[in-house]
Amino acid sequence: MPKSTKPNYKSRRGFLTGAAAGAAGLIARPPIAMAQQSGGSAKVEVSTPQRPGADFMMDVIKSLGIEYCATNPGTSFRGLHESMINYGGNKDPELLTCLHEESSVAMAHGYAKIEGKPMMIMAHGTVGLQHASMAIYNAYADRVPVYIILGNILDINYRRGSADWYHSVQDAPSMVRDYVKWDDTPVTLSHFGESAVRAYKIAMTPPYEPVVIVADGVLQEELITEKNLRVPKLSVSSPPQGDSSAVMDAAKVLVAAENPVIVAGRLARTPHGIDLLVELAEALQARVYDQRLRMNFPSRHPLSAPPVSDPITPNLSDADVVLALEAQELWTLTNKMSGLNRFGMETQPTIKPGTKLINVSAVELNHKSNYQDFGRYVEVDLNITGDAEATLPALIEAVKKLTTSDRRRAFEQRGAKVIEANQKQRERTRDLAAVAWDASPISTARLAAELWAQVKNEDWSLVSNDRYPSYWPTKLWDFKKHYHYIGAQGAAGIGYGAPAAVGAALANRKHGRLTVNIQPDGDINYAPGVLWTAAHHNIPLLNIMHNNRAYHQEHMYVQMVANKNDRGIDRSHIGTVLGSPNIDYAMMAKTYGLYGEGPISDPRELGPAIRRGIERVKKGEPALLDVLTQPR
Repeated sequence: MPKSTKPNYKSRRGFLTGAAAGAAGLIARPPIAMAQQSGGSAKVEVSTPQRPGADFMMDVIKSLGIEYCATNPGTSFRGLHESMINYGGNKDPELLTCLHEESSVAMAHGYAKIEGKPMMIMAHGTVGLQHASMAIYNAYADRVPVYIILGNILDINYRRGSADWYHSVQDAPSMVRDYVKWDDTPVTLSHFGESAVRAYKIAMTPPYEPVVIVADGVLQEELITEKNLRVPKLSVSSPPQGDSSAVMDAAKVLVAAENPVIVAGRLARTPHGIDLLVELAEALQARVYDQRLRMNFPSRHPLSAPPVSDPITPNLSDADVVLALEAQELWTLTNKMSGLNRFGMETQPTIKPGTKLINVSAVELNHKSNYQDFGRYVEVDLNITGDAEATLPALIEAVKKLTTSDRRRAFEQRGAKVIEANQKQRERTRDLAAVAWDASPISTARLAAELWAQVKNEDWSLVSNDRYPSYWPTKLWDFKKHYHYIGAQGAAGIGYGAPAAVGAALANRKHGRLTVNIQPDGDINYAPGVLWTAAHHNIPLLNIMHNNRAYHQEHMYVQMVANKNDRGIDRSHIGTVLGSPNIDYAMMAKTYGLYGEGPISDPRELGPAIRRGIERVKKGEPALLDVLTQPR
C-alpha cells in the first residue's frame, strides 16, 4: 500500500503538470487495455507515474471477456468506474446504469442464464452490498455465476469523513460469505490480478456461484508503483465428472428397470445438455420430468411428462427407479406434507417402497452450513458427485452398451405407454385452459395462450418464472431451445423478476431474439427503476403484467390461517392486497421511458395489444402492457 497518509486526488493523470500536458500524454500513449485484446499473459510496462491502479485492474477485467458491468454508482469504486469508461473505452465491459444494487445483481443473474457466463457488477462499501445481498442469495441458490467487485476503503487515513466510516468495513465480503463461492481482499495490484482471474475461474467451475473481489479505494486511485505487473492467463477448469465405476452401476440399474423416470432440475448448463438428455431418454424410452429450473428437455417431446400442477414435485408413484439430474431438493421430490402444509409435519413418500434413487449432482462440492438451501437429508441408493451434464456422455454410452435386443424391445413397449399417457394429459390440459376463457379480469391460461399465439412464429425467449401465471406457459407452449426458458430465481426472493428479465433481454439482444417477461405486480414494485435502465440502454423487452393487484400467495396463506382459527376470511385483504389506490403500471412504464398500455381487462383486447407491444419491441424498445388478471 502507498505510504502517504492522505489522498493525492489532484495527482491523477498528471493534473499537477497541466491539463494540456496530461491530455497530450494520453493521446501519445495508447492505453494498455486497448492494445491487449488477446487475454493472454502480458507484462505491463509502467513507463510513467501518471497511471492509477484502476487502469491495471481494468486490464485484468478485460482479459476475462466480460461484456457488461451493471452498477449503481458509488464513491468507493469511483476510480475503477472512471478507468472503465475512459481508459477502457466503456467497452468489454460496458457500464450499465442501475438504480438499485439488487437490480444490478438480478440483471447479472438473468444475463448469465442466457449467455452462459458472468456479468460483472460493482457495489459500494457496506450499504451497496447490503442492498445487493438478497439478489446474491438468489443467484447462489440458483447456481448462477455473478462477478462482484466491491469497493471499500480499508486504510483509516483515507476515509474523508463520517460517510466513509459508515460505508467502510474491516472484512467487506463477510456479510455475504455464507452464500458466495469465494471472496478475496487484495492488498496489492499483483494480488488483485491473481485473485480477479482466480475468482472468475472459481465462479465458472460447476456448481456455478457468485464470487466477490474487493477493490480497495486507495489501490484504485493511487498511482502505480509496482514493477513487473502482468495480467495472469485465465484457464477455465473442466467440469467435474462422476466416477466411471459409479456411472456404470447407474447404467446397470437403469437398463434393468421396468419403469425408470428421469427428473432434471438444473442439468443443462449449455445447449448441449438438452441434446444429451434427449439422447438418454430415447435410449431408455423413459419418462422425463423437467422441473423447469432450466430449459432441460423439449416440452412437446413425446417422452416429456406434462406438469399437472407444480413441475417441482412430479408424480413418481409408478417409478421403480428415479434418476435425479441436478434436481431440486430431493426430499421434496420424494415426499410431501399432508393436510394444511404449514400446520404440522405429517409426511408421506411420493415413491413406492423399493424404488431406487440415483442422484447425479455437483452441488455437494460446494455445501455451506448456515443457509439451508440444501434441504433435508435423503437416503439415496447411488449418489454420483459430479456435474450432471458432464457425466451424461459416459452414462449414455454405458446404457447403450448394456442394452440387449430383449431389453430394447421392452423399452419400446414402455415408451409407447409413456407417450400415450403424456398425450392424454396434454389433451386434458388444453381442456382446462378453456375454463374462464372469457372472464374479466383475464384468466392466466388465456394470458399464456394469447401470448403464445403472437410469439410462436418468432425467435422468442421467455425470461420469467412461469409459476406465477400458474405454469400455463409450461403447459401450453412449445419449448425446444436453451434460451426458450431460464427458470426461476433460486431462493424465491421477490424483486428478481423485472431486473433478471432486463439482463436476459440484454443477452438476447445481439441475437435478435424477442424477449418476453410475464411480470408479477408484487415483484416489480421492489425496484421498478430497472425499467429506466432498459429504456436508457435500449434493451428490447416485452413486459406483460400479471396484475392481480395483490401479493396473492400471502393472501391465500392468511385466508388459510384465518380458516384454521375459525375467524373467516373477510379481513384477509389487509396487508396483502395492492389497491386503494390501484397502481397504474402503464403510466409507470411511460414515466421510465417505455411504451406503456393498459390496464387491459377485456380478453378480446389482449391479442391486439400484444401485437402492438411486439411491434415496439421489434423496433428496439422496451414495452409494458398492464393486464388485469385472475389471481391464479
